[in-house]
Amino acid sequence: MRVLLDECVPKRLGRLLAGHAVDSVGGMGWSGKKNGALLALMTTAGFEVLLTVDKGLRHQQNLTTAGVAMVLMRSKSNKLAALTPLVPAVLAVLAGPINPGDVIEVR
Repeated sequence: MRVLLDECVPKRLGRLLAGHAVDSVGGMGWSGKKNGALLALMTTAGFEVLLTVDKGLRHQQNLTTAGVAMVLMRSKSNKLAALTPLVPAVLAVLAGPINPGDVIEVR
């Protein structure tokens, strides 16, 4: 699965997602892009999933039209230590069927 880490997710988290092609918004040179433009860039670049902690994104954009899915990590903060316990649940989501437009929350 091709996964993009949103700006609000630490890049180091990508190393924990073994078996998946992971890049970050910053690593792609897309820092500061508005959500709509970011989703369009993702689709063009072949990303399938956006991994984020941004709770509002699902209500601001049409992910089905954009052609991507979103995995929303729900934790007390976006620090690596707070997100690491959610990695097994993220990996389970990425291993299962996930379709454009899906928004899957992991806690």
